[in-house]
Amino acid sequence: MSFESVKEFEQKIADFYGAPYGIAIDSCTHAIELCLRYQDIKHYTVPKRTYISVPFLASKLGITFDWRDESWQDYYYLGGTNIIDAAVLWKENSYISGTFMCISFQFRKHLSLGRGGIILTDSKKHAIILKKMSYDGRSPDIPWREQNIDTLGYHYYMTPETAQIGLAKLQTLPDHNDDCAGSYTYPDISYVKDFK
Repeated sequence: MSFESVKEFEQKIADFYGAPYGIAIDSCTHAIELCLRYQDIKHYTVPKRTYISVPFLASKLGITFDWRDESWQDYYYLGGTNIIDAAVLWKENSYISGTFMCISFQFRKHLSLGRGGIILTDSKKHAIILKKMSYDGRSPDIPWREQNIDTLGYHYYMTPETAQIGLAKLQTLPDHNDDCAGSYTYPDISYVKDFK
C-alpha cells in the first residue's frame, strides 16, 4: 500500500478546512505534541475542562503549564501559543490563519477513523518539517536508506490504511457537525492527583 493515499487524505482535509497544508498524524495528542516540540514551547495554559492527554503532555515534555477557567466551543488555544486544540471541530473553511490547528479522527469524532489526527498550517516550511518529525525524521517520498536524515523524528505518522478509510468516509460527511463538543462535555480535570 502506498503513501499516496495519505497525501490525498491530507490534501482533502486541508481543502475542507481551508488550510494550505495538512500533515496527517496517528493521533491529535501527537499532533499537539509535535507542534509543542517544533516550536520549543516552555509554558502554556490549558482549560480545566479538556481531554486529559493535553495537560499530560506538559509532564511528558518537561513543559510547565497553568490551568485556566474557560468555556469553549469547537476549539481552544493552548494559551501563550498559536497551537489550537480543535479535536472536536468539523466545519468547512474554519482554519485560522497563522496557527497550528490540530484535529482528531478518534472513534467518537465526526470523521471517525478509530485513531488519527491532522495538523493544519499555512506554512510550507512548517509542513515539511512537521511531516518529517511525524515520520521518524524521514521524508516519505524517498527510501529512508537513501536519506541523510537531519530532523529529529517520532513514529507518529498516519498509516495508508487509515487514510484510505478516511477518504472513503469523507464522501458521505456533511460540511458541518452541528453537535460539536465544548468545555461542557469534559469534566474538570484540574483535581487529578498527578496534576497536584
